[in-house]
Amino acid sequence: MGRVAIFVDGAYLDYILRDEFKLAAIDYRLLSQALAGDMELLRTYYYHCLPYQSSPPTKEESQRFARRQRFYAALSRLPRYQVRLGKLAVRGQDHHGNPILQQKRVDILLGVDLVYLSAKQQITDAILVAGDSDFLPAVTCAKDEGVVIHLVHGTQHQAHRELWDAADERRPICQDLIDSVLRK
Repeated sequence: MGRVAIFVDGAYLDYILRDEFKLAAIDYRLLSQALAGDMELLRTYYYHCLPYQSSPPTKEESQRFARRQRFYAALSRLPRYQVRLGKLAVRGQDHHGNPILQQKRVDILLGVDLVYLSAKQQITDAILVAGDSDFLPAVTCAKDEGVVIHLVHGTQHQAHRELWDAADERRPICQDLIDSVLRK
């Protein structure tokens, strides 16, 4: 029996839960257990960013920021969970004057963790809940180290074709999975 680490691109999972499952409120501990199945779970790594706040922040921005901080703190208290936060960078303004935001460091944090655990032979399997082709170099490196890559993906928000092709196994996030991990 192998040892698995789960790598969750939080923004990708947010889009799936929003667009494919009507903002289903899930229990992340149950999600990790369901994804790991019979394998020993080393840890679930969850990657995201805190939301944008202008300077000075609006009341709504401050409230949203505080809610996200509480959510990430709760996740980090789950057994075998590690939250890794990137930064949100402003990349200009749209035609309405709203900031154009871009996540920074999230993909590289995930890639570094995947490569490090693979190279140190800490895992035999990696479950990747993601869809971005930026993960390809890390996936290739992990596979070269003998790690089996399991891609868990949405159906509307499908994984990039190259990431799909690079994965050893693929599993769509289906209604049955979501129903089994709903928050009580």
